[in-house]
Amino acid sequence: MKYGAFYFPTHYGIDTADLAVAMEERGFESLFLCEHTHIPASRDTPFPGGGDLPDRYYHTHDPFVALSFAAAATKTIRLGTGICLLPQRDPIVTAKVISSLDSMSGGRFEFAVGAGWNVEEMENHGVAYKTRFKEMTEKLKAMKVMWTEDEASFSGDFVKFDRIISSPKPAQMPHPPILLGGETDHTIRRVVEFANGWFPRANYAFDPAEGMARLKRFADAAGRDMSEVPVTVFRAPDDADKLKAYRDAGISRVLFDVPDKPRDQVLPLLDDYAKLIG
Repeated sequence: MKYGAFYFPTHYGIDTADLAVAMEERGFESLFLCEHTHIPASRDTPFPGGGDLPDRYYHTHDPFVALSFAAAATKTIRLGTGICLLPQRDPIVTAKVISSLDSMSGGRFEFAVGAGWNVEEMENHGVAYKTRFKEMTEKLKAMKVMWTEDEASFSGDFVKFDRIISSPKPAQMPHPPILLGGETDHTIRRVVEFANGWFPRANYAFDPAEGMARLKRFADAAGRDMSEVPVTVFRAPDDADKLKAYRDAGISRVLFDVPDKPRDQVLPLLDDYAKLIG
């Protein structure tokens, strides 16, 4: 099992490049950055975690810009979005950004995506809450065409383009891994249909054995080999016994939570996490 972390890249927390270097030095395999383009001041949509929305949601840097700084400062650590709110993004621009980041980082990018939960945020981008998953799926499929074909065309309800050339192509072939976030059966169906991995959250009563069994049922039904759909668990517990259950269940990667704190507070926490890796 591989070990990484996720981080909301804020302007007041540890610098993302410094964090990536410190993680690489301690043997972490990956760093994933969260995304919110903005937070509507209305706050009509309740926070899924309950209570007030944490400050870090208001202050995140763009994940692709922050990942570029992390890529330039490191050599081996894998770098991903965790998650990218793809319905809120233009797919042609995002495909170009990812191709550029993947090629310039030497093929180290992983694309974890989700449909989002904040109704007002997505509406500001012209995205309807009821059709957000359909829009996410369509944009992913359109981006895959742009990454893999010399002249790409796509016609859907949300994305339409005819004979476009998008270059450079990603360093990873045929494209960077696409990981889908979420825990529902609908998400798992999408994972086995067209994605390269599952990205569930541990804080939503995720049971590793039950989750892997559920994934296998859908993979078997779709004719997918389980080795083709590795599982990365977001917000994994920092407990050795619980992590053993994740390993025994066949989880491929776990991501620990790095808080939006200064460097002198984050580095000791990374040392503690590193002991779990050892």
